[in-house]
This record gives sequence, structure tokens and C-alpha cells, in this order.
Amino acid sequence: MDLRAVVLGGIEGGVDLTPLRNVFKLHDLSPTHPKTNKAFRLALIQLQVSSVKSDNLTRACGLIWEAAKQGAKIVSLPECFNSPYGTKYFPEYAEKIPGDSTQKLSEVAKECSIYVIGGSIPEEDAGKLYNTCAVFGPDGTLLVKHRKLHLFDIDVPGKITFQESKTLSPGDSFSTFDTPYCRVGLGICYDIRFAELAQIYAQRGCQLLVYPAAFNLTTGPAHWELLQRGRAVDNQVYVATASPARDDKASYVAWGHSTVVSPWGEVLVKAGTEETIVYSDIDLKKLAEIRQQIPIFSQKRSDLYAVEAKKP
Repeated sequence: MDLRAVVLGGIEGGVDLTPLRNVFKLHDLSPTHPKTNKAFRLALIQLQVSSVKSDNLTRACGLIWEAAKQGAKIVSLPECFNSPYGTKYFPEYAEKIPGDSTQKLSEVAKECSIYVIGGSIPEEDAGKLYNTCAVFGPDGTLLVKHRKLHLFDIDVPGKITFQESKTLSPGDSFSTFDTPYCRVGLGICYDIRFAELAQIYAQRGCQLLVYPAAFNLTTGPAHWELLQRGRAVDNQVYVATASPARDDKASYVAWGHSTVVSPWGEVLVKAGTEETIVYSDIDLKKLAEIRQQIPIFSQKRSDLYAVEAKKP
């Protein structure tokens, strides 16, 4: 007997199987799901960010064009791609959305007919500042705007102290968008440390999680790859992180090493520290196979525990 067919059928022997049917649908486990077997090329741009915003925008758009020429269908920029990363810089470089930076991303997305995940920029809205990622579709339309949910406030004695909350406010919503290939969930940097966010995205059918991020020389070597592999394996999704290139003269030195990890936890590609573009061909058929081989979604003990979204 085909258990999947029985479950998707709804009733068997008088037993209502709607809850199980919803699990299969929720996690895109049906073999007939139109997106399951598609493959596409993802590109991560590891941009060398300077203090000159116009130069950052010009270089970013040029690299997006290059990625599109190489067949990328989804391209991501790094966190704070248009400005140096630091609390003193956020107010100086902040823009409205739409604004100059996001307008240029909209134009290049349309010109290249691709999806552009706009890393992040300091956003000003109603007197508050946010660390915000804007995503544009192949027609240049703004698809979603993700404001960093978890602000980077840490104190590692003798190594690094940073407090984003001095100038930034946190976002308060989940951010996903659909493509012909898969559903994508968004986080920014520190968001990756919170497993619940990734779990909710998986519950909502995401197959790829993208985190524009700027880890540093303390947290980078310790946790950068570990967190990505953890989120990927726990949720059976692809995970991608786009970092700025390393600038040893900057006040905040980014770790670099933009990475793509498979649902099996394999590092598919990892950049060095220099400005570059890394590519990975995302195989959704492989993802479906992993979910079938190790069916953790249907095995969760929802009678014992749950991760719950308190907002849509």
C-alpha cells in the first residue's frame, strides 16, 4: 500500500488523516509538487565594500550582471553591501525603501531577468533604522522586504563587543518569496543563530534559506560553517550565506567565506576572503530524495513539542 497515496486521500478505514495530509503538503513532500525536481544556479556575491556608496552600487550591479551571464537565476549580495558595517555608519548611509540603492537593484534585476536578493542596507523608516534586505523579481518588482529580527548585541571579553541596538530597531515579520524553482526564506546574519526561525521557514515550505551576513574574526572561524550546516541538516534545506569580502583595514573586519550547504550538510562551495562570485547548482531533486530517505517532518512528535509562529 502506498502510504503517501492513502494519506493524501484523506480518509482510510474511517480514520481522518487530515493532519498527516497537511504535513505532507506543508513540507512539499508530494512527488507531484511542481517545484520539487527543478534545478537552478544560485550566485553569492562577496563584495569588497568601501566607504563610497556609489562605488559599492556600481560594483555590485556589475557583479550581478556577471553572475547572470554565468547562468545564475537567483543572486544574493552580502549584508550591508552599500556601506561599511558599524553603528556609526548606519545613520549616515541609511535610505528609504524605495531609494537610490534599491532602485538600482530593481533595475538590474529587470535588465538581467533574475531574482536579486539585495543583501542588506541601513533603512530609515518613520524615524527608526533597520538592517533590511530587499528582494526583487525578474520584472524589477519588490517582492519582499526582510528587516533583521535579531539584533547583533554581543560581548566576548578581550575579542569583540558590538551592539546593533544602539542605532537599529528589530524587524517583526517572517519573509519568504516564491520562484519557479522553490520557496526561499530570508534571514540576516545573527538571525541564523536562532533555530526556530529556520524551522518556521521549513514549516512554510521553504527549500532554500539565504542569510546575507557579516560574521567577524571571532565568531567566523568558530561558528560560521557550523551554524549553516546545522540549519541545513535540521530542516533539510539548502542554506546560503553571502558575506562581504574581508578588509583588514576596516573598523569591523568581515570573515568572508560565502558558503552554500546542501540539505545533507555538505559544503557545496565556499569562497575565500577576497571579492568574488561563488556559484552553486541547487538540485531540488536531491532535496526531495533526502526528505524521503530521512522523513523527519512526518516523524516529529507534535504531541510533545512545537515551534509556533506568533505572527503570519
